[in-house]
Amino acid sequence: MTQKDLAALVGLNQSQIHRYEKGAEPSMSALERLAQALGVNTDELIFEEHERGPNDEMRLQFAAIAEFGPDEKKAAKDLLDALILKHQARRWTGTG
Repeated sequence: MTQKDLAALVGLNQSQIHRYEKGAEPSMSALERLAQALGVNTDELIFEEHERGPNDEMRLQFAAIAEFGPDEKKAAKDLLDALILKHQARRWTGTG
């Protein structure tokens, strides 16, 4: 897919896609549209391959969460999503 094709698919300018490829950070809205257009989740666009799985420090916690019921899993996921967004916001604004 060309930059022009992707830009048209997500409703952005081709120059903006080029800037993203060179390291500019897209807005959350742009990330969501890019992920949807590419058929991936936003994590795959944000994190490197080695950053996506739990490291040894967190592996036991994620194994325990796998045993949770649906409501507990949703609560854990919501909490993690909120912490991730907070971290990303700090990184994007340079305040953390």
